[in-house]
Amino acid sequence: MKLQRFALAAAAVGLISAAAASVPATAATPDNTHGWAAKATPKTKAATADACLTSIASPTAAGTVDGVDIEATRPVKTYPYGDPIKFVGTRANSTWYLASNSSATQFYYYGLFLQGGSLYRHTTYLPDSKPPVATFKKVGSGWTSFKSIATSNYSVGLPRHQYLYGLNSNGSLYRYSIVGAGFKSLGPLPGFRGFKAMTVLSENATYDTLLMTTNAGALWTVHIPVAAGAKPVLKLVRSSGWAAYESLVVYGCGDRGGSLVVGVDRDTKSGDLYGMSKANGSKTAFLSYGKVPTTFNGVDAVSITTHYDQLVGE
Repeated sequence: MKLQRFALAAAAVGLISAAAASVPATAATPDNTHGWAAKATPKTKAATADACLTSIASPTAAGTVDGVDIEATRPVKTYPYGDPIKFVGTRANSTWYLASNSSATQFYYYGLFLQGGSLYRHTTYLPDSKPPVATFKKVGSGWTSFKSIATSNYSVGLPRHQYLYGLNSNGSLYRYSIVGAGFKSLGPLPGFRGFKAMTVLSENATYDTLLMTTNAGALWTVHIPVAAGAKPVLKLVRSSGWAAYESLVVYGCGDRGGSLVVGVDRDTKSGDLYGMSKANGSKTAFLSYGKVPTTFNGVDAVSITTHYDQLVGE
């Protein structure tokens, strides 16, 4: 088993060339396929060698999950995963991480989601030549007022950390340290009233950075130090243009902090693909690849990745 790898897209485009480098970017599907199962037969041709790829899961309220790989080309190319997999109805979801047992004989995805007022963890197993099998465990209650969640997973250096972020309708952002199967509250961070969508942009030994939108359409980065008591630093990236998106999905592209960003509009079930330079406030550069030619049926959209593919977008 090995993960497929693709080179950086758009290195020659002036808008983001300073942030792009011609090194491989990792897609999140095993065995060079575009599909859920570890030994799935590809339904489409492999992505071209000169484009980055982002992988997205879209859990639905009806209890299924769609999957698609999106290639940063013009026009944008998509590689659907085929039939949706059976799941449960959700209202908010975090990143899906691909992992395996120590002998690499059993692959699975894992992640967190909200159903009603409860927080759940899923482990979705990938049997050979069979549809994925999702299992669920309730890990918390009292989440009714949370409208979005995101997870970071810094695991390539020391000190490692795993955090769960929850955006609450009371205007605060809450952070929890994930320790084994448990969660330790690190308290609320006020000042986030009017914020809407969020995802992780950077994972570092000393900080995480979130990419967030507001109801009014502004795009912000939120730099959150790991140190206890440290205050987040917010930087305005764009003052308008992002109001339509209920979901943001970020995937690293290149070794200089470039990222692919997919914004998903739940109302129209559509998405747009952008290339983004390393975040630097209003100086951050964007390249629009255009509409993503697929239908997003989920309540939200989240990244499919591994805990080795660290995000370095700031």
